[in-house]
Parts: sequence; structure tokens; C-alpha cells
Amino acid sequence: MRTLVKNIKELVGVESTPQLRKQGKEMAVLEAIKDAYLLVEDGKIKAFGEMKDLKEENADRVVDATGRLVFPSFCDSHTHIVYANSREHEFVDKIRGLSYEEIAKRGGGILNSAKATAAASEDELYDMALQRLEGVVHLGTGAIEIKSGYGLTTESELKLLRVIRRLKETSPVTIKSNFLGAHGIPMEYRGHQEDYVDLVINEMIPLVADEGLADFIDVFCDQGFFTVEDTARILEAGIKYGMKPKIHANEMAVSGGVQVGVKYGAISVDHLEQMGDAEIECLKGTETMPTVLPGCAFFLNLPLSPARRMIDAGLPVAMASDYNPGTSPSGNMQLILSMACIRYRLTPEEALNATTLNTAYAMGVSREVGSIAVGKKANFYVTKPIASYEYMPYAYGENKVERVFLNGAEI
Repeated sequence: MRTLVKNIKELVGVESTPQLRKQGKEMAVLEAIKDAYLLVEDGKIKAFGEMKDLKEENADRVVDATGRLVFPSFCDSHTHIVYANSREHEFVDKIRGLSYEEIAKRGGGILNSAKATAAASEDELYDMALQRLEGVVHLGTGAIEIKSGYGLTTESELKLLRVIRRLKETSPVTIKSNFLGAHGIPMEYRGHQEDYVDLVINEMIPLVADEGLADFIDVFCDQGFFTVEDTARILEAGIKYGMKPKIHANEMAVSGGVQVGVKYGAISVDHLEQMGDAEIECLKGTETMPTVLPGCAFFLNLPLSPARRMIDAGLPVAMASDYNPGTSPSGNMQLILSMACIRYRLTPEEALNATTLNTAYAMGVSREVGSIAVGKKANFYVTKPIASYEYMPYAYGENKVERVFLNGAEI
């Protein structure tokens, strides 16, 4: 099956020599071709270039993109979209002055979602998650990482991961699964959380590995949650079973999460609202991707991660949605793109790289997706008629996506 998209006003995010990620000054480089074409064959990008260089239009399907831009699909490397209930009552509590940590201490937050998850069936969770997934696809997302973590018991964590496996099997989206059993501390383990860590290590991880349910092992290493010592034990256990480490770090405080993530070769450290010079220095020269979650900082009124300072220091930066019911109830990556520019002072070029190629790297798929490059999956979207790629972050209140293609097929 050959599809030709022709008369593209501007084809954005092209790579003649594909990179795994961009860092520092490289993030300001965004290659684009005006008056372009894109040729897709058997679900992969076959060729692209200027219209004047198009030799033939021998294709099974021709799409005329006159007046429209084409971008590589967003890659969202941090979500929790398998959950059973919304948490708007806690939203009101926050308005009235309660902190996220205070809500968690009284059994709300993650524990609230865990209770609802335990009561829901696998089919119910799958149907809800599929609806959310389809929603973000039509906003331009083509690859996504989905974490467990709203189970906090062996049975519920396995149920969540099986739902993610079903989504992988039934959706055209590129999906990575993340085992986050260490997302919160159940009430019955308060005061002796080392016993819960033992449960994660000795029971959950072996069962998750036995069914091949997770690509990554993750820990919420932060004030009021899991310590650096807890985190190290859990990551070591996950690594033994072939899971690549990731870390929730430094959302509430400078927790040591960045350092422990780097020590164990985490592919990404995520949140980073609280960052000092030591954390930035620790990340230099590593393969770990600093991942900022603007939606969470916005929703919780947290300090902004120093993304501008990290890029100026030569680091790469990724930006993901953190789509979840409690701290970022939106998976709209167009909004994340806008926040990257408006709140974090990234240029449009940097922001687009942060939400495509670098987020693809943060979930281990930048060889497959994240840019327009020959041989990569044909995951892209066609905009409505717009003036330029700068319009994407500028017009934060509207959906600019008109048509979505995943694996070369229109969705």
C-alpha cells in the first residue's frame, strides 16, 4: 500500500540523518521543507522532499495537503491512562487550600484511584482507557507510554498491566508499558513501608516479568513517598528481570531521585519541578532524558522545572503530559507544546523536538518514531490550514489537527 501526501505547505520535523535525541543547542534545530511531498509504503516512510523533485504520483492513495502542514505525531512518554475514576472532588479540595501531600496522607490521591481500580473489572478498565487513548490520538499523539500504579496490590497491578497489553494488541498506537507498583504507599503499610517494598520486589516483579507485562520499572522517589534506598532496591530487582529503569523524581522536593536514576541507568527521570545545580550536573554526559510534565505543574501550581536552564547547560529535555486523574487530567500534547513555549520559554523549535523526538527517546522508540525519516513508522498528522509551525504552540485553545495517520493508515 502506497500513500502519497502532496502539496504540503510545510513538512516539519524531517531528518535526513536520524538522531536518537537532541540536546542543548541541537534542540533549536528543526528541519522543515516547504512545498513538500511525503511518500508512505507499507506503513513506513518511503521518501520525502520538495514537490519539484517528485518524479511520479504512482500511489494507491493520494492526499492533497494544500495549505496544510504535516508534523510527526507527538510522543507522550509519561501517562497513567488506565484508571477507574476521576477525582474532581480532590480538585475542589486543592482550590480550598489542601496540598497534594495532605490529600495523599488522608487516603486520597493515588490511594483513591487504587480503591476504584480494585472494584473495576479488566474489561471496564480497558473500555475506559481505550476511549482516552482514542481521544489523544485525534489530538495528534501517535506513541504513548502507559504506567500502572493505581493498583498497589499484586492482583490490581497485574490487572492494570494486562489492560495495557490489550491496548498494545488492539490499537495502532505505539505503546510502551511501565510497571509502577511503587507509586504510593498503601494505608496498611504506613509506618513500615519497607514491607510494601518487599512485596513489590519479591512478589509483584517476578509475576510481572513472568507474563512479560512491562517494558519499564518505575518508582515514585519523592518526599512522603519512596526513599532513595527503597528506589535502589526496586530498580535493582527490576533490572534483574529485564525491565529498564525510569524514575518519578523531585516533584515535591529535591529527593535524590535524579541521582539514583542516573546511577541505575534510567532512560528518563520525570517531573523535576525541584532541581538544583547538583541535579543538572549529575545529568550531564549521561543517557538519561530529563522529562518535564507541564500539565502537572500547572494543575497543582507547582514551581516550574528549569527546562530553559537545562537546555542552556547542554542537556536534552522532553515534555510529556502526565495524563492522570489526580494531577494532570489531560493528555492534550498540543497544550503541552504551548506550555513549553509560554511557561518554560522554549522556542517553538525546541518545544516541538521536546514533544516528539525527545519524548520518543524517553520511551525507547526514537529509532521508530518521533520524526519524519525514511524507514520510520509513518506516524504523522495533517493540520487544518495554518500559516506556519509557530502557530501550533501559539493557538493553545484550539485543535489544529485535521487528519491523523498511524502506521501509514488514516485513523
